[in-house]
Amino acid sequence: MSRQRLYDWFLLLVCNLIWASQFVMVKLVQEQMGPLFAVFFPMAIATLLLIPIVRRERNATVRRQDIGRFVLIGVAGQVMAQLFITWGTRISLASNAALLSLALPVSTAVMAYFLLGERMTSVRWVSFACAIGGVLACSGVDWSALNFSSARYLGGNLMILASVCGSAFYNAYSKKLLDRYSPLQVLAYSYYAVIAFLLPITVYAEPESFGNLLHFSVTVWVGLVVLAFFQYFLSMVIFLNVLTRLDATQAAVSNYLIPFFGLLLAALRRDSAAARQVRVFGDQPSRRRFGGRTHSVYWTSSLTVRVRSWLRL
Repeated sequence: MSRQRLYDWFLLLVCNLIWASQFVMVKLVQEQMGPLFAVFFPMAIATLLLIPIVRRERNATVRRQDIGRFVLIGVAGQVMAQLFITWGTRISLASNAALLSLALPVSTAVMAYFLLGERMTSVRWVSFACAIGGVLACSGVDWSALNFSSARYLGGNLMILASVCGSAFYNAYSKKLLDRYSPLQVLAYSYYAVIAFLLPITVYAEPESFGNLLHFSVTVWVGLVVLAFFQYFLSMVIFLNVLTRLDATQAAVSNYLIPFFGLLLAALRRDSAAARQVRVFGDQPSRRRFGGRTHSVYWTSSLTVRVRSWLRL
């Protein structure tokens, strides 16, 4: 494996660590605002950060025939992904959300097949199978708490599933636009569509959040800044840059690290069931379970890399 490829996988590791923090940050900021504002405001900040950078790039003009494509990935991709995961986790079980989120890499592979013509080789299927096995061992899903049959959680489950499909669509379709635009341009132009779509809806549905801006706590402001800079700006710029060099399907395999990193963050917070199961400084059985899950992720990633190296993929 080349040094550039290893560096790309390291960057994807960073992206997934940032994405794993989204659930914690979104839950934090929604203590003082609704789900619409929790998505709109940090994305608006991220857009403001992108504007001066994109203007410095050459050929920053959008082709007329591509305007509809940016609107499509903005609304059907980012809005669906970010808004529905924020809203869905409010009205569904955390265990349901954790399990449904595991469909993201497979959904991305399906989207990449139909939109980009990427092939699912036998090695990639083996990699996906190994990744699923490893992540189920370390994801911390509370299987006894799963509930997909109750109508009470149906709406939330559908929103989470729609969010997964939205993320997969954005990841795959963005790669088509990266042939003509830089990663910063793809991100900024899709965000323009998001802001134009969400602004009137947020003003109508949650006008009180704008009036409460000055009254948000320091903790909530920290959460908003983390979401804006790390979640919606830095991680997406890094991911789209890597996507110019890797297939969307290859990059999607790294998404199986999100539950693992989410488990680590939960352990640090120590305020959830997952955290109680994996207290790093807790009892010996907890440390053994944590070590087993860490080994599963290591085994999964190592096998995938070695198989690719053997077959020179």
